[in-house]
Order: sequence, then C-alpha cells, then structure tokens
Amino acid sequence: MIGKLNHVAIVVPDLAAGSAIYRDTLGAKVSAPVNMPEHGVTTVFVELSNTKIELLQPLGDDSPIAKFLSRNPDGGMHHVCYEVADIIMARDNLVAAGARVLGDGNPKIGAHNKPVLFLHPKDFCGTLIELEQV
Repeated sequence: MIGKLNHVAIVVPDLAAGSAIYRDTLGAKVSAPVNMPEHGVTTVFVELSNTKIELLQPLGDDSPIAKFLSRNPDGGMHHVCYEVADIIMARDNLVAAGARVLGDGNPKIGAHNKPVLFLHPKDFCGTLIELEQV
C-alpha cells in the first residue's frame, strides 16, 4: 500500500537556525519558509537526492506542534511521510485493519498541495505517520 518515503519531519525551535545547519553545515538545498496557518506551522524543505527533510516550527501558541516543542525544547523527529497512490483507498484499508486516522478522518491539503492524512502513533510502533497522495 505505501510507496516511497516522501520526507522525515523534524520540529525545530528556530527555523532559521535549523535551515542554516542543513544549508551551511551539511551543504543541502533548503527551500524558503512557508507559513501554513491551516496546519499551525511554518515549514522548510531540505532537498536530498533520495528524499526530503521537513523542518517545522510552530506558527502561534495553539500550533499542534507547540506541545511537542514544550516537551522537547531542542526539537526532534516528529513524523515520517509515506506516499500512497490513492489516499481514500489507503485510509479505508487502514481503518478496516484497525488503524486510527487522526482528526476527522478526511484528507487535508498538505505542504506539497496534495492530500494528506495522519495516523495514530500508537498503531505504528510509536511513530506518527503522514500519508500523502502522489
């Protein structure tokens, strides 16, 4: 059902500093920051030859990742994103298998302007999983 790894998301307390580490220290190509108010985050993408790293910073105090950052003030890995061909079919198969979809269960438009869903980490070895339709 799942395809390739699309990205690994890392929450950072300072997006500019995190971007500089990947750009200046590691020599990676880093996108410009994009505010995503509907998700409560600001993102940048670090382009790698085989995948991407998404750096996330809370956009406001009510951001869903603000709580994560309060527990992990230095930041840390937040989720992994896998590609799927049909997000509705993937969701229905996962729910039938007993997996829990976060939120209202309906896809939202993600950072790549494609439908995404998040799966409960307790159902996947403690890892928050994002599915993105490609």
